[in-house]
Amino acid sequence: MKPSTLDYSKTEVPQRPMHFTTWSPRTAAIVAGVGLAGMAVLAVFANFGAIVPLIARGDAEQTAQNVSGAPFLFFAGVFGFFLVALLDVIVAGALYTLFRPVSRRVSAAAAWIRSAYAVLLVVALSQLVIGFSLSGDPEAALPVLESFNTIWVISQGLFGISLLLVGYLAFRSGFVPKVFGVLLAIAGIGYLADAVGMAFIHDFSAVFAQYLFVGEVAIIFWLLIAGRRLSTN
Repeated sequence: MKPSTLDYSKTEVPQRPMHFTTWSPRTAAIVAGVGLAGMAVLAVFANFGAIVPLIARGDAEQTAQNVSGAPFLFFAGVFGFFLVALLDVIVAGALYTLFRPVSRRVSAAAAWIRSAYAVLLVVALSQLVIGFSLSGDPEAALPVLESFNTIWVISQGLFGISLLLVGYLAFRSGFVPKVFGVLLAIAGIGYLADAVGMAFIHDFSAVFAQYLFVGEVAIIFWLLIAGRRLSTN
């Protein structure tokens, strides 16, 4: 069967209310688009508006003062990241449903890998909570707080793999323009490069993903605009 003639009706499963596998292609696209847009806003706030300004790299005393002086902002950042992890799981399910007709196995692999990344993000967040509990001992707290970024960036290697798989599915689908698949794959490579660099290069700063993220933004607009025109069956 050619990708352009995919028949979603042949992939229907018994109806179970509120179960993502029963969503129509249009519903899956809208849920994924809204989820990705929400994640983008939350992640920018949590990282650059809360966590990064408070953790002074290499300066334990300043970090302790920053965190203890703005606990509400600190935990707002933690909660924002936690919501990102939850949305990642929802988006994983929506993208699985959307691309299941292209390849059930590949779309399932992409969903599970993205969900595993979400779990590791929560593990990274636990370091922030532990670090806050050690704020009375700045020298002990700083490396724990800084480990959040290390664990997060390395775990983004899984996120990058999931983007590569989704990019492949989008490229093959016939209902998503191929350029979006290519851009998603490029974004995935950026996350993988950052993860490898963080894992093996001392004092590495994640830089690749922030320049190769165009595909992530582009697919949000496609899902919310063109995705609304997909079949409702």
